[in-house]
Amino acid sequence: MKTKQLILSVAILTMVLSLSFIGCRKAPSVNDTDTSAATDNTLAEKTSNDATTMVQESSETGSTSSYRNGNENTLTTCATIKDTNKIITLTFSGGMCNDGHTRSGIMTIDYSQSGTNIYPRNPGFTCVVSTSNYKVDGMPVTINKTITNTTPNLNPGTNLTWTDNASVSIVKSTGTLSWTSNKVLTLLNTSDQTVYHGQSTSITWSKAIIGLTGSESGTTATGVNFTVNVTNQLVCDRNCSPNALHPGHHPFINGTLDFTPGSKPTRHVNFGYPNNGACDDQALVTIGTYTVQIILP
Repeated sequence: MKTKQLILSVAILTMVLSLSFIGCRKAPSVNDTDTSAATDNTLAEKTSNDATTMVQESSETGSTSSYRNGNENTLTTCATIKDTNKIITLTFSGGMCNDGHTRSGIMTIDYSQSGTNIYPRNPGFTCVVSTSNYKVDGMPVTINKTITNTTPNLNPGTNLTWTDNASVSIVKSTGTLSWTSNKVLTLLNTSDQTVYHGQSTSITWSKAIIGLTGSESGTTATGVNFTVNVTNQLVCDRNCSPNALHPGHHPFINGTLDFTPGSKPTRHVNFGYPNNGACDDQALVTIGTYTVQIILP
């Protein structure tokens, strides 16, 4: 099962200041053009989300198909998997993975505290993720996170939910980026039987609609503090691919968040612009009286 896009992130959003402007009014001051904080948050967010995706794949299906180098049946994988006593060890080869990034080192997924709830779809499933000598694109990365299925019950109409609490450290050439997040993920279409098939079968993530709430904070490699808060649940529809050249690209189609770098004005981002829920790759960013329509990458 490929769940590379399972956990979508506020990373897309925090890149907005480096995207191409396609319409604006009353440009902000020259002192409000720094994008380093947004860039670092994007990097940390993606790194954390990749780890969550690996948890989903390796724990539910015993593979890391989203990170394989080409066709998993004919070419070498970028990671080998060993599952012993409810501890999964992913050993990365140092080669190019299917998402275009190289990885080396070890990621450990310990779900020994889950009891009989051994799959992420099981209420009560919990795992602790850690890394050892792990590098992404040559940069040393340390990840510590806990993912827990917090679904209160499996009654009809109840959506599956997870908490995803993480800390990430990335050593860049300019310094060390430190980042933490506390998120809640919701499978919004749990009641769709083509998506959630019950506890005995893996979720069909390619049809999933995922909601995300929560907050993040961190310090960039150059020492700038930043915060991110989701003000209205972000929504990603895995059936939506507005760019035909990138069918695996599923941008947020609804929701809002605030991104604040240091003492600079907060960036308010509306993913529901111009039409809430429409399958498009547009969003609206507001900084004070300045607004800009952006195309999501």
